Amino acid sequence: MKADELLAQYAAGKRDFTSANLSEAFLEGADLSGVILDRAILDGADLSRVNLSQASLIEADLNGANLNQANLTQANLNGAILDGAILEGAILDGANLSEADLTIAKLINTNLREADLQEANLNAVSLTEADLSHADLAKADLSQADLKNAELHEANLNQTNLDDANLEGTILDEDKA
Repeated sequence: MKADELLAQYAAGKRDFTSANLSEAFLEGADLSGVILDRAILDGADLSRVNLSQASLIEADLNGANLNQANLTQANLNGAILDGAILEGAILDGANLSEADLTIAKLINTNLREADLQEANLNAVSLTEADLSHADLAKADLSQADLKNAELHEANLNQTNLDDANLEGTILDEDKA
């Protein structure tokens, strides 16, 4: 499926694009809120500044996708593959990323407040200055992750693997002065 075909069908009211192949698609700045892209192939796609709020991307392949400044508020990315994806400045408030693979993804200055990252693979991910306050990171793999100056206030870190993670300047809880 080509990007212009998806945009035309979306504009006509279609929302379900389950298993669509949008590999390398250029969708920069598009409004796709509420779209269903479960098991879709979006590897290498340009989704920068795309509105994917409340979208369903369950088990979608977003390998190497550009999601810079994308709005993924309350999006469902359960089991999605985001290996090497670029999510700098993305908004993922309340997003479900449980069991997602974010290996070596770039999440610098990303908003992940209240995100569900249970059992997510965040091995060697860059989360510099990311906001993970109130996020659920139970059983997530953050080994070798760069969490420099990240905000983890009231985050659930139960059984989280932080082996060799960079925690320099990381805020784990508010100071009780």
